[in-house]
Amino acid sequence: MQIILLERVPKLGQMGDVVKVKDGYARNFLIPKGKALRATEQALAEFAKRRVELEARNLQRKQEAQQVAARVDGQSVTVLRQASETGQLYGSVNARNIAEAFGAVGIKLERQQIRLDQPIKTLGLHSVTVALHPEVEVTVTVNVARSQEEADIQAGKLPPPSPGEGEEVEEGAAA
Repeated sequence: MQIILLERVPKLGQMGDVVKVKDGYARNFLIPKGKALRATEQALAEFAKRRVELEARNLQRKQEAQQVAARVDGQSVTVLRQASETGQLYGSVNARNIAEAFGAVGIKLERQQIRLDQPIKTLGLHSVTVALHPEVEVTVTVNVARSQEEADIQAGKLPPPSPGEGEEVEEGAAA
């Protein structure tokens, strides 16, 4: 099916491009979400008339996204989860959990904006991409830990515990 893109779609094209996509992708995703129109003579003429308006609206949304990006870029949130001694989580951290963690610190993100290739299943610091607009992406850090103290140690806010503080060290054992 031939469609006209009304906004930039990653891996597909820029606004105004006429591209060929599978029928289901166009009917079930692009057209209902307002990202595209069927490429007919009438639609092409209508798009030509509305192009300036669409570009202005896109520019305004991009500027708003850049303002949010300046606030969000480089931010870090902590997600507390139970985990095994080897650092494997009992479950996983997904986009919804990350969006909720940012919401708790006063930054509103939609889970669809968070780009995770696969759920996070280990403890530690993880870099996650957030797409605020098709042309504006930022990177945030998700700190997955068992406790707030462990999260602070992972983030470098606290020094690691010295031997003997929390664990018993056998005398004569090589460390």
